[in-house]
Amino acid sequence: MKAMILAAGRGVRMRPLTDHTPKSLLAVGGKPLVVWHLEKLARAGFAEVVINHAYLGHMVEAALGDGSRFGLAIRYSPEEEALETAGGIARALPMLGTEPFAVINADIYGDYDFSALTQLQLGDALAHLVLVDNPAQHPRGDFALDAGRVRASGTQLLTFSGIGVYAPRLFSGIPPAAKVPLAPLLRKAMSADRVSGEHFRGRWYDVGTVERLQDLERELGDGPGPA
Repeated sequence: MKAMILAAGRGVRMRPLTDHTPKSLLAVGGKPLVVWHLEKLARAGFAEVVINHAYLGHMVEAALGDGSRFGLAIRYSPEEEALETAGGIARALPMLGTEPFAVINADIYGDYDFSALTQLQLGDALAHLVLVDNPAQHPRGDFALDAGRVRASGTQLLTFSGIGVYAPRLFSGIPPAAKVPLAPLLRKAMSADRVSGEHFRGRWYDVGTVERLQDLERELGDGPGPA
C-alpha cells in the first residue's frame, strides 16, 4: 500500500510560525511534524509515499529529499495553489496507483499504528476513516460510527482524525487542477453505505494553532513521542 501525506495547507492559524516555514516542517518533540509521520510509515511497512505541497513547497522537498534516509521512496505533487483535500489527492492519483492508499494529514500527531492500515480490506467501501473522541476545539464532531460504518449524522458524533484509506475511484471525475473539498465526496459515499470506519481511543492531536503546538511540545517534554 502507498501512502500520501497532505502538506499543502498554508497554515494561516499557525502564523507567524508559518510565515517562513511550511506547516508540515514545524518542529515538535525535536523533529518536524511530517518526519514523525514518515518514520512511523516506514516502521509500519510502507515503502512509497507521496507528499503534496504548495506554499514554500521547495522547502519541504529540500528538507525531506527522496526519502531514502527514512527508508522510503518519496515523490512530490506540487500545487501552484492549494487544491483542497480531494483536489490534491486527485492530482496525485497517477503516483498513487490503482489500489487503495492511505492518506494522513501532516498537521496531526499521535500514536495510531499505521500498520493497521496495511491490513485493511475495503471490500465494497470507497473509504475507511479513523475517528477519534471530540477534542476541546471541535466538540460537535463530524461523523457517526454505526457497526463499522460511518454515517453523516447520528446521536453521537466523533471527529475525523485526518487518517484514512481511500479507493482511487472515490476521486474519479475530478479534474487534475480542480479545487475540491473531501467532505462532500465522503458524505455522498456515506449515503450509499460505502464508508467504513473505526474509533481510535489513543493519543491524537490536531496541531492546528500555535497554542496547541506549544501545548503538545510541553507534553512531549514530559514523556516519549508516539511509538
